[in-house]
Amino acid sequence: MKKLLSVTMFLLASIAAWGQQAADDAIKATVTNYFEGVTTGDAAKLNKAFHESAILRTFNAATGKIQDIPVKTFISKTPAGGVKASTKLISYSYAGVSGLAAVEMQFDEFKYIDLLSLLQVNDEWKIVARVFSRVDLDTQLKGSAGAATKATGKTPAAAAPAKKSTANIKPKKDDGW
Repeated sequence: MKKLLSVTMFLLASIAAWGQQAADDAIKATVTNYFEGVTTGDAAKLNKAFHESAILRTFNAATGKIQDIPVKTFISKTPAGGVKASTKLISYSYAGVSGLAAVEMQFDEFKYIDLLSLLQVNDEWKIVARVFSRVDLDTQLKGSAGAATKATGKTPAAAAPAKKSTANIKPKKDDGW
């Protein structure tokens, strides 16, 4: 019986690890399609990387406004032979059906740092938003999800639990809150 339990636990752990590896590989493949699409001018790879309703967003310093670019416009304006740039996946993370990737595309005199929002749609990871900055070559991505606060080296204490309401509130459909 002990042996059967051990084998079962091993199989379950293996399946969980395989599932995580599959998601890791799928997110990396989406980012690779984005990089290859831009650097080779391959619209098919860009269409595979982005969801059809994706938006590209940045701040336009000249106008002082947020600038939105539909993904179809971005893909149609990608040069036929691609662009000469080196690419790098800085980091990625995910939970459930949502994910984030930080990437870098370096040109001769500047680079783009992109923060990509991804969703798993019909078992495929798709970029749904690209928030990007054109920056100097020596600019690095800053911050961390697990960053310590100030010089104490301690993470913030958990907030006290909120008082439970006695009101009878019905949950809404999953609206993101």
